[in-house]
Amino acid sequence: VQLQASGGGLVQAGGSLRLSCATSRRTSSNNAVGWFRRPPGKEREFVASISWRGDSTSYASTVKGRFTISRDNAKNTVYLQMNSLTPDDTAVYYCAVARGSYSGDSAASYAYWGQGTLVTVSS
Repeated sequence: VQLQASGGGLVQAGGSLRLSCATSRRTSSNNAVGWFRRPPGKEREFVASISWRGDSTSYASTVKGRFTISRDNAKNTVYLQMNSLTPDDTAVYYCAVARGSYSGDSAASYAYWGQGTLVTVSS
């Protein structure tokens, strides 16, 4: 099982980044995928999830309207477009593959985790 998150970096407040999560086909083709993040000194928190078909998405209230999750199953990749970033979005972002086709905000619903990519938003 392999997940590779990428796209993190340093951006100014108000800027945008797009994160990518490349997954192995066998593990993700029929599974929901989620993004979580761990801000400095804080607990891991849910960011967004998408069903295996891409027909259902869910967002944390703190990112709704600013972040968009999408997936391209032909490329085995899930994306997180992040706009209007603020310093509060600074965190290590992780992608994870859920145990089922649909999933929500509980980390316990996710079976496989990537290594994380750091996003730093400067004020």
